[in-house]
Amino acid sequence: MAAPTLDEAMKRLEVALGLLEASISRRLDADTRRGGLETELQLMQDDRARLAVELDGALTRLHRFEAATDDVSRRVRQAIGAVETVLAQAGQLVTEEG
Repeated sequence: MAAPTLDEAMKRLEVALGLLEASISRRLDADTRRGGLETELQLMQDDRARLAVELDGALTRLHRFEAATDDVSRRVRQAIGAVETVLAQAGQLVTEEG
């Protein structure tokens, strides 16, 4: 009767080893996926940092552009005012001479 007990023990050991191997395989797969996810997360964080720097630069250029646009607009209004003044004065000269 000792033989069936030994056979049963060997079968249980084989089942246990199979479960252990499957567990190890799942763990290795999970570690590999986690490593891939960590790498992907790091790449996304790097991209985010790069995009933040680019956005800051774009905002700085936008503010400079807005300031330049305001300055040009002011100068154009001044030029229009000067031209209107000259035209008005020229109109008065024509009227006075006429």
